[in-house]
Amino acid sequence: MMMPIQWLTDELLGQIYMAHVFPDILFQAYIFTLELLRHLFFTFEQYKKLLGYASLPPGLAFAVAGLGSGLTEAVVVNPFEVVKLTLQTNQNAFTEQPSSFVQAQQIIKTGGLGSQGLNKGLTATLGRHGVFNMVYFGFYFNVKNILPVNKDPNLEFLRKFGIGLVSGTIASIINIPFDVAKSRIQGPQPVPGEIKYRTCFKTMATVYKEEGFLALYKGLLPKIMRLGPGGAVMLLVYEYVYAWLQDTVNHK
Repeated sequence: MMMPIQWLTDELLGQIYMAHVFPDILFQAYIFTLELLRHLFFTFEQYKKLLGYASLPPGLAFAVAGLGSGLTEAVVVNPFEVVKLTLQTNQNAFTEQPSSFVQAQQIIKTGGLGSQGLNKGLTATLGRHGVFNMVYFGFYFNVKNILPVNKDPNLEFLRKFGIGLVSGTIASIINIPFDVAKSRIQGPQPVPGEIKYRTCFKTMATVYKEEGFLALYKGLLPKIMRLGPGGAVMLLVYEYVYAWLQDTVNHK
């Protein structure tokens, strides 16, 4: 009697996995790959090359290139952020959890592709990614060029990691008000059917007025714990992979 029940359980779990979990894994893997390629290996370098024609000081060029890469990244990832946040705030998660693709279709059907649909909160996402990357890249490359290079590979690794850690931490502190505004706009509204949080800066002003200045920095500690070390690792990957790619091209 246990065999049919076990078979049905395995079959049901398999169908749930293929219908919901597996597409979401592919979805998240796509986002990570897209962000890594765009963020580290393409957009930033392209903006740096373009800014080379503008005769900007190197320090300013790094920050502006970071800003440009962040704004580009925000336009690409914002629809996925809307879908992700909608799924995460679904109160019927265990009974009516749609796949990412189905959820995106539902958002487009009810709100369209604009500021009330798949691109809801775009200005806040632009601020979050633009400000973060501007500080992140600008601080890292400027400080790295000031501090002397260590001949010892281990010390040089620690030097770059330390600068990357500080870069990610400072960028997180500066950009988190945009992150809070983005979450309020894209997340569930306090009163169902009534949109309280619409635009980025108006949302910041509302949060500040009703909840105080510190409310704009909610979630700062876990954000720093994620993007401080994570930012250091990403920049180290960028440095070493980019150097490897240059060596590979030069030897051909």
